[in-house]
Amino acid sequence: MTQTTHIDDAEEENAFRQKRLLPVLAAFAAVYLISMVTGFHINAVVLTIVVMIALCLLRIPVAIALVSAALLGGLHAGLTMGETIGALNDNLLVGAQVGMTYIMIGAFAVALARSGLLELLAQKIASNLGTDEGKTNKSVKWSILLILVAASLMSQNLVPVHIAFIPVLIPPLLGVMNRLRMDRRAVACVLACAISTSYLLLPTGFGAIYLNEILVPNVNEVGAASGLAVTASMAPKAMFLPVMGIVAGMLVAVFISYRKPRDYETVALTEISEGQKRPEINMFQLGATLVALVVALVCQLKFDSLFVGAMIGFIILSSAGIFRWREQDDVFTEGLRMMAQIAVIITIASGFAGVLTATGEIKPLVAAAAEAIGNNKALGAAVMLIVGLFITIGFGDSFASVPILAPIYVPLALMLGFSPLAVIAILGASAALGDAGSPASTITLGATSGLNADGQHDHVKDSVIPTFIHANFGMILFAWVAALIL
Repeated sequence: MTQTTHIDDAEEENAFRQKRLLPVLAAFAAVYLISMVTGFHINAVVLTIVVMIALCLLRIPVAIALVSAALLGGLHAGLTMGETIGALNDNLLVGAQVGMTYIMIGAFAVALARSGLLELLAQKIASNLGTDEGKTNKSVKWSILLILVAASLMSQNLVPVHIAFIPVLIPPLLGVMNRLRMDRRAVACVLACAISTSYLLLPTGFGAIYLNEILVPNVNEVGAASGLAVTASMAPKAMFLPVMGIVAGMLVAVFISYRKPRDYETVALTEISEGQKRPEINMFQLGATLVALVVALVCQLKFDSLFVGAMIGFIILSSAGIFRWREQDDVFTEGLRMMAQIAVIITIASGFAGVLTATGEIKPLVAAAAEAIGNNKALGAAVMLIVGLFITIGFGDSFASVPILAPIYVPLALMLGFSPLAVIAILGASAALGDAGSPASTITLGATSGLNADGQHDHVKDSVIPTFIHANFGMILFAWVAALIL
């Protein structure tokens, strides 16, 4: 039986290569050769991002897709192989720092999970399930979605663990979701949209970093020459309508796109290793858990170090007896294993972004868009949003996109006569578009890490594509309206 399965899988993979992979690669080669012969120059940034997305859609591992596309884009831009690899390597450090933070957050999240609170939550939800598809089961379904929305919002502000809560909270709930026949694509959209909503609108935690430390300072720095000065209080007002577009997309995903039941196989997940007993929850350990969460929040706000906060929180939980002292290495390793793929892709994505910058073709791309706009404000807002979406998909990080777009977008927006609030909305939304929906985004990677715990949730088909459609299309429309009416 096993041998037959392997043969069928091999035949399926061969058929996939013949029907999709080879024709796509041949088409790329043909377009590239035609451009070389005719002298038509394909923008290196466009080429790099398109190739990266295409490789991801062809089931090439995201890390390999990023490196391959970066090398092709660098060479196409006229960089030597040494210069391209140098640009890739020089920018890995930033990603590695972020990756190490996620690993520490992962260890902290696993330590929190050892308290048993999440299992109790899953058991409580499961106990409310009926034997039919009646009102009780529907209420459980909506309860799960509301819990995920609340956890996503708090993960960016109140308990700033970002996406590390997903691979801890979701797996214990997969069995319940399977019984409810919930479409995991809807859950991925809920997670992505709620996380994006939180940091784009609420000026605390990660939202304070994006709005107050990146977006507003960049607008003021670039707009100073034109007399533009904006304040931190203006950012939430400017971002309100674009964020409502994300909320609208989330509602469409839940109530329309993925409302029909979807069946999954029930796979037993091993949450605890053999022989390991989970300690009973007592008031002291519950208090220690709350203290650890508060410490993580204080360190993030006061010292701007989520890494240190997660580390101290981990130590507090260990000292409180949430898990045995000699199990610290096992808990940390489990957190490392949980976040390793995300950390690696984030690191490589920083190198990928470095190569895009090194090509020197981001400014020509935006300049060409600006030339096509002319003095048309409506067209200008639409083009800036779409170009921003394209660039941020490549970077996979809205925080890194703001400084790249600001020097071009702010003067262009002022030239077209947009108000200060509209300038913030255009730049803030343009940089955020594509964060949810990029193959290299922490948001989509986090959603996959939790929903694919039993191997039944594909990163590209079930996380990237659904979140790209539902988080971005509504935001483009609402941000475009905001730019015109603010």
